[in-house]
Amino acid sequence: MADDNHTAEVVVCLGSSCFARGNSQNLAAVESYLVNHGMQNSIRVTGCLCQDECKRGPNLIVLGEHLHEMNPAKLREILPALNEGAS
Repeated sequence: MADDNHTAEVVVCLGSSCFARGNSQNLAAVESYLVNHGMQNSIRVTGCLCQDECKRGPNLIVLGEHLHEMNPAKLREILPALNEGAS
């Protein structure tokens, strides 16, 4: 969990549809990325119960952008933007 010095946020939908369709793996990928890049204290990772976009899931919000049909491979392309968001 990030401390109060965070400047960016990742929100992972933890609703049953998104979580069953892959957000458990996406959450692990986000957490691993943050640890591997020394960013675990500058990026806040939170969860929400549902984003009302179940048909388009798994859903995440990264730096305020709503992302749909996410998987760890897609996240690897997007997560480097967190480096700029944490500045």
